[in-house]
Amino acid sequence: MKNGKAVVLVVEDTAVIRMGAVDLVQSAGYEALEARDADEAIRILEERDDIDLVFTDVQMPGTMDGIKLSHYIRDRWPPVKLLVASGMAILEESSLPIGSLFSSKPYSDHEIIAMMARLLASDNRSFAEVGG
Repeated sequence: MKNGKAVVLVVEDTAVIRMGAVDLVQSAGYEALEARDADEAIRILEERDDIDLVFTDVQMPGTMDGIKLSHYIRDRWPPVKLLVASGMAILEESSLPIGSLFSSKPYSDHEIIAMMARLLASDNRSFAEVGG
């Protein structure tokens, strides 16, 4: 957390959706950072040590999709919370790291805000489920 405010990294390749997600994060009272793909997200995570949660899309260009990115983050930065969203896929619980949540698109603002709050208040080991 930075200045008592959680820091959320939004990873989304579609600009308009990314902007909407950033607005949503900020309206929930969190600081928002943004990345266009997994490679940019990893660069940001390497440069900053204050990121509390990554909110990522599944389908995106680059070296890895959101599922691979979420596993990479869990392995390299275990305390970072993970919220994964997709409009194209319904994910099996076992495909995501323990402690992460999934939401299908289109998602409601209320649902995402509640999921972010739940993740930020939790221990990564305290639950493993797919939301929706």
